[in-house]
Amino acid sequence: MLKIKLEIAEKIYDGVKKINPDAEISAADIAAMLEYPPDASMGDLAFPCFKLSRALRRSPVQIAATIAEELEGGAIGSADAVNGYLNIKISNEYLGARVLPEILEKKENYGAPDMGKGKTVVLDYSSPNVAKPFHIGHLGTTVIGHALKRLHEFAGYKCVGINYLGDWGTQFGKLIVAYKLWGNKEQIEEGGIDKLVELYVRINNTIKGDEENGIPARADLADQAREEFHKMEIGDEENIALWKWFVEISLAEYEKTYKQLGIEFDSYKGESFYTDKMPAQVEKLRQSGLMKIDDGASIVELEEYGMPPCLILKRDGSTLYPTRDIAAAVYRKEHYGFDKCIYVTSTQQILHFKQWFKVVELMGYDWYDQLVHIPYGTVSLNGAKLATRTGNVVLLKDLFAQAIEKVKGIMEEKNPDLCGRDDIAEAVGVGAVVFYYLTNNRIKDINFNLEDALSFDGNTGPYVQYTYARTCSVLEKVKDVELGDEIVITTDEEATLLKTMAQYEGRVLGAIRDYEPSVITRFILDVAVAFNKFYHECRIANEQDEKVRQTRIKLTEAARSVLGSAFSLICLKKTERI
Repeated sequence: MLKIKLEIAEKIYDGVKKINPDAEISAADIAAMLEYPPDASMGDLAFPCFKLSRALRRSPVQIAATIAEELEGGAIGSADAVNGYLNIKISNEYLGARVLPEILEKKENYGAPDMGKGKTVVLDYSSPNVAKPFHIGHLGTTVIGHALKRLHEFAGYKCVGINYLGDWGTQFGKLIVAYKLWGNKEQIEEGGIDKLVELYVRINNTIKGDEENGIPARADLADQAREEFHKMEIGDEENIALWKWFVEISLAEYEKTYKQLGIEFDSYKGESFYTDKMPAQVEKLRQSGLMKIDDGASIVELEEYGMPPCLILKRDGSTLYPTRDIAAAVYRKEHYGFDKCIYVTSTQQILHFKQWFKVVELMGYDWYDQLVHIPYGTVSLNGAKLATRTGNVVLLKDLFAQAIEKVKGIMEEKNPDLCGRDDIAEAVGVGAVVFYYLTNNRIKDINFNLEDALSFDGNTGPYVQYTYARTCSVLEKVKDVELGDEIVITTDEEATLLKTMAQYEGRVLGAIRDYEPSVITRFILDVAVAFNKFYHECRIANEQDEKVRQTRIKLTEAARSVLGSAFSLICLKKTERI
């Protein structure tokens, strides 16, 4: 659609120049002003002529009427002047001659921009805390982050996906205390991360106590936890060995979830990797005079920028999240030479990122403006906030398992002889959860409802995956048909499907610009709706007119390519059969 817009814009530009040769406006400016009408009966594109009134010194109605006379040929099927708007319909002949052949030629590369060639993007996402399981609260950073990675790769960027594991901190001191008090190696080996979580919840509840039931708080255990973590920091062999074991157990569990989602990372360098890289940044802050002592802690004042101080070191000299993040950013810039470094975390961390981004700027790093924080809304379960400490979580593996079992039940009822049912059930079940999440604007808080997520009716993952399977089924039936070169678009359903697919590149650019994967899920739904209407209204395999039949086969092939390509951008697996 971007090419179509530019071609139409050039014709409008010619009309503008005839009215006023000195008008300071370009065809690109005009292309950016083209809109999609609220009602398809008004046309495929609309141009609001009131935006030209000042430059052309005429009323929008006069401008529209004058330019409409000049608009014909090429992509333009018709152009009408209506109340100061130019309502434009795209030519069916153009769609058949230009758009469909391009999709068929480029296949799943159709719609890919080339804006990223020669540029590198680092993406920091997922990043679970070691010894804690994936729950639905982790879904956002994981699928939003990977979708942004795939979108940037599609646009030609070299992408580096980093899983910045939370593998350092006082929580490991707590876990070591809990393990030494109540743990058992055999039980941990058998139960894996679930047993580690039990220990973590138990130690936190024990430290907190329960006044209502007369159970006193155990502050002494909190002190022990800090001591055990300090031993880690100075290299205590026993504690380091336990820590590495906890990390190993956790990663084995995480990899199962990543495999279900089809996600791979380029780096698993977590917080611990940067422990020896922080002192240099702390010294740089000290030498620059930016760091000050406040009640024993080391801070960078940010009051003049409308923010509270950024804490760099605690009173005891230990580091904090900003210290590690600054060291990590410097390392990544030096190591990867990024043009953009993206961090995908919840909205609760907006201030944190604003603070340390500003500190990086004040430190004199000229790449500070290449750091980008992409926040997303929090997830609650029926209004209840999730927290690993209290055990109030819904594990992602359990949610996926429920979805997969539901799909298996439906398949058993409707298609019991389907080959490869387990793989298909996993693709559809996991896809249902991912698609449900990514249909929401990322910044909105989500009250996760399991029934809605697993619904197989309406605008859902199973619906679009079934649509993809339908395109595969049609093409399997006509695989022996020889296709000629001629294309004829004879119905509104055919034209609508093509015009919808033609929007792909524009949607990709919009998703990248706004860091918003939901733009792609909505596009997928638009294509699925357009294809299913075409499928129900137009005969394909049994169409008698040979040219029409061949055209419809090509349209089906194009829909399969575009849907498959878009699926890959949002962690949705292609399903040739359901």
